[in-house]
Amino acid sequence: MRLTLDPTTDPHAYDDVVRQLPITSALQGWGYGEARRELGQTPLRYLIRDGSRTVGAVQLIRKRLVPGFTTLYAPRGPALESLDLLPAVAEAVRKVARPTDALLKIEPPVPLDANDEQTVIPAAYGQFTRAATEQPEHTIVADLRRSEEQMLKDLSSMARRNVRTAEKLGVVAGRDDDFDAFWEIFTATNERAKLGAFPRKYYETMLREGNAHGGEAYIVLSRYQGRALAGGFFIAMGKGTYYLFGGSVRDDRVDETGQPLKDAKAPDAFYWNAMLDAKRRGYELFDFWGIPRELDESKHSYGVFKMKLKFSEQRVWYPAYDLTLNPAAPLIVKALRWRKTQNNLRKRGSADDVL
Repeated sequence: MRLTLDPTTDPHAYDDVVRQLPITSALQGWGYGEARRELGQTPLRYLIRDGSRTVGAVQLIRKRLVPGFTTLYAPRGPALESLDLLPAVAEAVRKVARPTDALLKIEPPVPLDANDEQTVIPAAYGQFTRAATEQPEHTIVADLRRSEEQMLKDLSSMARRNVRTAEKLGVVAGRDDDFDAFWEIFTATNERAKLGAFPRKYYETMLREGNAHGGEAYIVLSRYQGRALAGGFFIAMGKGTYYLFGGSVRDDRVDETGQPLKDAKAPDAFYWNAMLDAKRRGYELFDFWGIPRELDESKHSYGVFKMKLKFSEQRVWYPAYDLTLNPAAPLIVKALRWRKTQNNLRKRGSADDVL
């Protein structure tokens, strides 16, 4: 099979294809690429053709490394009719790549069951070989095709109890257009956990552009007596929605007697109502976005894992694969790993990745 990559500058036509393909992700949407542009990276969009038939789409992010070298990256992509097309995609990419492009990293958006010990992660797809991911490789997802009653039943007993407590206390959670409130929660969480973040404009661009061409980008906040205590940022396309950024803040307010307010379980209300919102809008997959590969109770990521696990136990893998485009690729991979290690050491005092 011989495929071609046809460049497109029409965001609506591109997103229409991405949205309708069976193997797809919101990170392949036009809006996500525009946010990456704010980081000095260049999004390239192509329709994948088999003759006159469109069989896929791919958003490649070109990133400059050092003078003379760049990499290409398909975040949670490409979007395809079938993974059987990947070997032919490799050949098609070679025809559009620049001499300076050292390698291409892809992350096929097909979740592999991590709870099943019999699951085999393919070592390669043609010339694509297994590699480290940029997005979280290990995550938790929830099937939203269940009834709301069954979804509630499938929560952990602690999650059900906390959701009911939040409801009794009057916690309100749902879509919210207060970006400043989200930003306060997000930055406070990052500071507490010693996590990095991109400039605010990156997230504002993703919110604006994610809604402009065929997908969705939105914020869900959980409020107690008006104050936002937990929340998150989502992008969605096709049948899936993805919780990319968020967190919670401490409620240090007191009642009229000077006593601390009762814990309103705002984070639990946030997760539950975000799931309900997605289901009611027709989404079938809810991606909680990232849990640790290796569990360590001393790390912040372990607490995040335990919280997400209360709402779904469906753990999955999203492996990545590299395609070598230049003989310098092996050295580039080592350099990227070194740079990531140095960033981890500088930001958190540890060489380990967050997830």
